[in-house]
Amino acid sequence: MKKLLFIGTAAAALVAATSAFAYDGTKCKAPGNCWEPKPGFPEKVAGSKYDPKHDPAELAKQGASERAMEARNAKRTAHFVKTGEWVYDVDEISE
Repeated sequence: MKKLLFIGTAAAALVAATSAFAYDGTKCKAPGNCWEPKPGFPEKVAGSKYDPKHDPAELAKQGASERAMEARNAKRTAHFVKTGEWVYDVDEISE
């Protein structure tokens, strides 16, 4: 049983070692910059059929939610500094 386990481990190590050397780096633009598009994929995504064309209104939703979160946190913090009590529900904080 130990022999079979050893052979399996050795085979797995051999496969892992050979796959690490599969890319020879001959098409690198610069050291460490070896990204290449897959065959059939354009060099530049902008303007191609792969361009996601994000809606600016959808992208602005994240910023708006972050600003609202920061406003709620500021209100919670101000209430905590004033009273020493932390309240999670901002609607419960009276001014």
